[in-house]
Amino acid sequence: MSSLLRLATAGSVDDGKSTLVGRLLYDTKSVLADQLDAVTRASVDRGASTPDLSLLVDGLRSEREQGITIDVAYRYFATPKRSFVLADTPGHVQYTRNTVTGASTAQLGVLLVDARNGVIEQTRRHAAVLALLGVPRLVLAVNKIDLVDYDEGTFEVIAKEFTDHATALGYGVGDVLSVPVSALHGDNVATRSDNTPWYTGPTLLAHLEEVPVAPDPHDEPFRLPVQYVIRPRTEQFPDYRGYAGQISSGTVRPGDEVVVLPNGQRTTVTSVDTADGSLEQAGSGASVTLVLADDVDIARGDLIAAAASAPDVTDEFTAALCWLASKPLKPGARVLVKHGTKTVQGMVTELSARFDEQNLSVEDGPETLALNDIGRVELRTAEPLPVDDYGHAHRNGAFLVIDPSSGDTLAAGLVGAPLSALGVG
Repeated sequence: MSSLLRLATAGSVDDGKSTLVGRLLYDTKSVLADQLDAVTRASVDRGASTPDLSLLVDGLRSEREQGITIDVAYRYFATPKRSFVLADTPGHVQYTRNTVTGASTAQLGVLLVDARNGVIEQTRRHAAVLALLGVPRLVLAVNKIDLVDYDEGTFEVIAKEFTDHATALGYGVGDVLSVPVSALHGDNVATRSDNTPWYTGPTLLAHLEEVPVAPDPHDEPFRLPVQYVIRPRTEQFPDYRGYAGQISSGTVRPGDEVVVLPNGQRTTVTSVDTADGSLEQAGSGASVTLVLADDVDIARGDLIAAAASAPDVTDEFTAALCWLASKPLKPGARVLVKHGTKTVQGMVTELSARFDEQNLSVEDGPETLALNDIGRVELRTAEPLPVDDYGHAHRNGAFLVIDPSSGDTLAAGLVGAPLSALGVG
């Protein structure tokens, strides 16, 4: 079992997500005494008799004033069994783009619903986004179960509706768990509740501690987008030439054969350097400088990849887009495509399909993609890019679409065919 689980939370406004995250932090004793004191004082000022645990999470003043989560916040907590990195994402439809950001590296998604309202439009949208991003496991936390008198029938109806929706998105039944919880009172969050004797599954925290996780990015093919070429030209290092960047996936060791893309030249790694000295091996997420055996023409924006499993280099590819801008996307739109450390001009040559995440249907050849739409497009770039299928190497299969005039991010893109079972991707 992995010692680390990356998870993302999502839910509609007022479903109690911030309270649930605060409860997890509180029950795992991941809150400092001064933090709890500050929350207690703030709660008393608002007329509450007990600490409002949501204030442990909604750190921005605007979030506290409005009572909603706006930005993605990363929380860290641990139990004796496992450590956790939790991306707390916004619930409001306006901030779906931030949900995409927070869920992009998650190994499990926790979706909240209000037991009084059940599965709603935003629940289905979030499930579709998590499926598109390849998040392999889902938990549905049916919150505020106390407000429906801990009714088993209400829970069962909601759980079945969500499981049916998730399996239609491609999840296996064993990849989806529903848990009745009350974040406010702590029912089935970290401790089993006497109020739900009919529920025989694990508590939310017990499931998070035991659930198998997806393969780590270390297990994917080696990829390093070059950020900077280091040539000190000093008396101590007159001939040193290194290629610095953060490893996006895989591992690298001295002696490994690599290929530089897009030019296709092959060479061998002679040294993996860091500010603290050379390493025998470095993996995904590490910032390193590679020294190569041959004098290869490499610049920022190039990709150093494992020679045995190199990505395709192409200037035309199919991708799934989650459109994040208020201005609709139309065929023929000229954009910038940011892939790794390289940004090139591009054009959306075709809108092939739009996915209706509410009805799980596909519209072929839509005229536009609107805010929060998920669709399949054809892209052409001014320069060839070394791209992976997103399902093969997540980070090297992901890119951003940028407005060339304003610099605003327009869409998150995934190369290849996620959601292909539904005809989208």
